[in-house]
Amino acid sequence: MSRKVVALKMSREELRRAEVDEKERTAEQGTAAGLTGRGLADEEPSGDQISLSEGDAGDIRLERIVFIGRTYDEYLRMFNLKPGDLKGRTVLDCPGGACSFTAKARQIGIEAVAADIAYQFDPAALEAKGRLDIGHAVQHVESLGDQYRWDEFDGPEGLRSERTKALTATVEDMEQHPERYVAAALPVLPFADRQFDMTLSAHFLFMYSDKLDYAFHEQTVAELMRVTKGEIRIFPLVDQSSRRYEDIEKLLTFAAGNGWSAEERPSDYEFQRGASSMLVLRRN
Repeated sequence: MSRKVVALKMSREELRRAEVDEKERTAEQGTAAGLTGRGLADEEPSGDQISLSEGDAGDIRLERIVFIGRTYDEYLRMFNLKPGDLKGRTVLDCPGGACSFTAKARQIGIEAVAADIAYQFDPAALEAKGRLDIGHAVQHVESLGDQYRWDEFDGPEGLRSERTKALTATVEDMEQHPERYVAAALPVLPFADRQFDMTLSAHFLFMYSDKLDYAFHEQTVAELMRVTKGEIRIFPLVDQSSRRYEDIEKLLTFAAGNGWSAEERPSDYEFQRGASSMLVLRRN
């Protein structure tokens, strides 16, 4: 029996337990994502974002991972980038989840690497879990229809299609090039100082300010600054209810004190209403 078949069989048993856990957490918190935090007012999660704060990847179980991500094209719009802007440069996607940015970027000469706590699991198991999560996420977001701009995807099935496309591309690339997908638990990353020209961070920082305190945000930004040579882009600047992160000025003061300038820029991407700008940090 192949390694992939074994992994899929294992994942089905884990996913049966996950469905029970998610139903219980939904009753307690009103979200299919439960303790992982994504999927409240945000469209859906990207990796096990809340568990990143626990700082011990070895303690995470598959059922606590929510493995969903955006496509490469969404990233370009989200961060106002053009392929030519990044060609030949080193780029970190953190946390990467099931985002297909790294897979597609590598095809056009961008030296992209993704980091996420989810990458400790077998790709086949993550694919199975991701398909389950996509179903939960689309159903949840559809129930909050007026909080989203559906012209981005032409309805729930369009969203499902894009999320599945991102998941499939990511898993295929993980299987072929596992070295591009690094298991890591923020706020600590296993990379050298200034290893990447640019870091992109989507739908994590600021989005979960009710669960991740200011100290975690500061530690995470400090770590992203440590591993980044030139520029960091973070999207969006609001939480799951589209409230602006209340400690943003404090965080910018911290960044300035460490030699980084900050600028808020509009994004060409808005699915969650109000999530339409990004923070750009540049090393002075």
